Amino acid sequence: MKIELREIPIRALVEGYVDNDEEGVVGYGGRLNIRPKYQREFIYKEKERNAVIETVKNKFPLNVMYWVDNGDDNYEVLDGQQRIVSICQYWKGDFSLDYRYFHNLTDEEKDAILDYPLMVYFCSGSDKEKLDWFKTINIAGVKLSNQELRNAVYCGSWVTDAKRHFSRRGCPAHEIGKKYLQGAANRQEFLETAIKWYSDGNVEEYMSRHQHDGDANELWLYFKRVIDWVEVVFSHYRKEMKGVDWGTLYNVHGEERFDAARLRKRIDALMMDEDVTRKAGIYPYVLSGEERHLNVRAFSDAQKRAAFEKQGGVCPSCEKEFGEHEMEADHITPWSKGGRTTAENCQMLCQACNRRKGDV
Repeated sequence: MKIELREIPIRALVEGYVDNDEEGVVGYGGRLNIRPKYQREFIYKEKERNAVIETVKNKFPLNVMYWVDNGDDNYEVLDGQQRIVSICQYWKGDFSLDYRYFHNLTDEEKDAILDYPLMVYFCSGSDKEKLDWFKTINIAGVKLSNQELRNAVYCGSWVTDAKRHFSRRGCPAHEIGKKYLQGAANRQEFLETAIKWYSDGNVEEYMSRHQHDGDANELWLYFKRVIDWVEVVFSHYRKEMKGVDWGTLYNVHGEERFDAARLRKRIDALMMDEDVTRKAGIYPYVLSGEERHLNVRAFSDAQKRAAFEKQGGVCPSCEKEFGEHEMEADHITPWSKGGRTTAENCQMLCQACNRRKGDV
């Protein structure tokens, strides 16, 4: 891993500065990808933006920035994007400071700004080396997410197109998936979730393999299939559906046939069941039948103690005597067969018998 600290004057940074929907945001003679195209949301407020220019004009030091070396003398900003955009926008004349635009300054004042040295770490190396290094950097301001770090490491045509689909408020993935996914699209959480679903959790391996693909259509079409499947199988929306691991469920059950009306009746009943403490788990439960998704309400300590005393410490299954700490509460009539979490339905089994019953 090569990490080189350089001084970059502002005049070199603003050379070739472009900010539009077609080209994205670039500078440094067109060689620095400041913000990939379609990523135009996360910007400083006026107070923060002005503070950057005040710092430069007063010749105070700005925090060090990090640029990724993509090879062929091309770079991408890892950290420092908003400071760079603030500087470039002031130079371009997009805003004034103390009622003076850049073009209102004297030549001496302009040169002082243009000659201001930015401290930049240039980072290059193998994908793994860069990722390991970026994870150790104490980024000032908003800490980069794991997916933002991966985007920097595996930058290329695939990431650029994937961001178009997944990485801003109002992007296609946000529009169709905002009811079902947690997180923020512009922090790359929609993109990370989609890749995790499609790659069975092997995000970095998937990105490495597809880094130089011309587009991310494969991932986008998969994501659309997942959301379409959810809306067909579970047509009645509830707030508990947001954050369910839908892609994993689709990967396992996407080819199975389900009666949507029948599923809804089961879900309605489970939603009203006081013993089900994790309502979001109802959705994987009705597909898989695995009670672990539900967090069925446990017996209280008072209920367990009452059952232990009633049994005299004897396990009703093996008829041996145990201490209370050696026994576990169990539903006499299983919850899945209508048994409730009540004192009347509680029995204490020894640990071995309870495990055997659970394995049946």
